Amino acid sequence: MDAVSQRVLQYLTEVEEAAEDVLTSKQQIVDLDSKRNRNREALNALKTEIPDSEKVKVCFGNMFIKFPKSKTKEMIEKDQEQLEKEINDVRKGLKAKVNRLNEMQGNPELRGYNLCPLSTDELKALNSILKI
Repeated sequence: MDAVSQRVLQYLTEVEEAAEDVLTSKQQIVDLDSKRNRNREALNALKTEIPDSEKVKVCFGNMFIKFPKSKTKEMIEKDQEQLEKEINDVRKGLKAKVNRLNEMQGNPELRGYNLCPLSTDELKALNSILKI
């Protein structure tokens, strides 16, 4: 192969790798969100269906262990916090990966893609200013 063909092949390989990286991140977000939804369902079941005094069976790997309801709820809530953090981290990384892919393809950067929502404090401050 000549030098031009080699460069074109290398460029296409790099673009394909960047696209695969974006797709992998999107799939990771979907998987983490699915786990988060299962945890949410478990928390709702603990709140509504099981008396506080009972122990519940929790699946760890391929075995079930009985735990007090309060400890189980606490573990699931910690897992939810960790999942939220992971999802946010992957989403932040995804923005950079999509911008890199667009740059490699010669497309302009997406407008408004780096926007983030107002925090609770910012929203309260904005509401207090607008009510004056």
